[in-house]
Amino acid sequence: MATAHRPRPSRLGPRLPAFYCPLPQGLVHPEAKQVEARAVEWLDAFGLYRDPVERAWGLATHSADFSCRLIPEGDVEALLLFTEWNYWANAIDDWQDSGAAEVRTAAVVDHGARLVRTLQDPGAALLPDSAVTRALADLVRRTHALLTPFQLRRFVEGTRDWLLGAAWQAAGAESGVMPTLNDFASLGSLANGTRFSLTWSDVARDIRLPADVLYSPALEALTDAAGFVVSADNDLFSYDKDDHLVPREVNLINVIAHQENCPPAGAVPAAVALRDRVMVLFLALRAQLAAGAEAPLRRRLEALEHYVAGCITWQSRAPRYASPRNRHHLPLEHARFAVRYSDLPADPGTGPPDLPALASWWTHLRS
Repeated sequence: MATAHRPRPSRLGPRLPAFYCPLPQGLVHPEAKQVEARAVEWLDAFGLYRDPVERAWGLATHSADFSCRLIPEGDVEALLLFTEWNYWANAIDDWQDSGAAEVRTAAVVDHGARLVRTLQDPGAALLPDSAVTRALADLVRRTHALLTPFQLRRFVEGTRDWLLGAAWQAAGAESGVMPTLNDFASLGSLANGTRFSLTWSDVARDIRLPADVLYSPALEALTDAAGFVVSADNDLFSYDKDDHLVPREVNLINVIAHQENCPPAGAVPAAVALRDRVMVLFLALRAQLAAGAEAPLRRRLEALEHYVAGCITWQSRAPRYASPRNRHHLPLEHARFAVRYSDLPADPGTGPPDLPALASWWTHLRS
């Protein structure tokens, strides 16, 4: 699947399916290298990684590349802070996904609650002293100084989404029960932190939407659709990284495989078809909202495009996925996925799927 040699083949087959994504590709912030260098300097100053191996895997997330593709233009200082948040969040994500005995649902929920309250009240002293906590304190201090109260409220909401999704996935893994496809379609993409990320796009690009536009049902549906597409793509790119876990990780491929009683490779066509059906909805609803939209809303719609398209490029180039840790002692610096794009969706249908959790998004389309 990836261009680097792998000691164990992927359960999904020799290569990834083609991606239907008729959006601008290859956009990246012109200061990406500077942002990456400054972010790594920050990581090292706080000693976020306990040894060189952990540092190598932390940098293999390519969090700077993700950040600079999601925000290909805008204020560098805001972009830098977002990048540092992403490196920090990936360290937490790796702890949650480690499968270690101490990472029970109770621990994930407890840590998540303490993190959210720390964002809201930095002086609450809810987390034990450590390099991770000290780095968090620096992030929170600078975030409070940079964001408006409304932006901060939105960032807290986005962080809560991410942590709620992580707790739900941890509970599923602990119970050993694979969720239904409808449950997963509604809850699985929360762990991506879509609104966590989009808040920073608005901050860096100075997009200021009034609350009644930002939280309008149609734009909320479009945002959720983008999050679902990105989540589905991540489940393809990251599948090998977690395919050693028992019970199997809760992701779109394994949910469909469980439902259809088929191997993971057999679930890929259905996963891609559902992903593409949502992508078609995203494109139609985005075009509808863009018609006659004022500049701030048009720029928010662009941010959603950058999020969907940028994540494909970022994940295809990140050694975290292309040379996963369960196959390599250290990430392979130049490991890549050979990404193909499709001109047409895998599913020609344009109506809602037979999943109540997703079908409501189509109600926002005008005839």
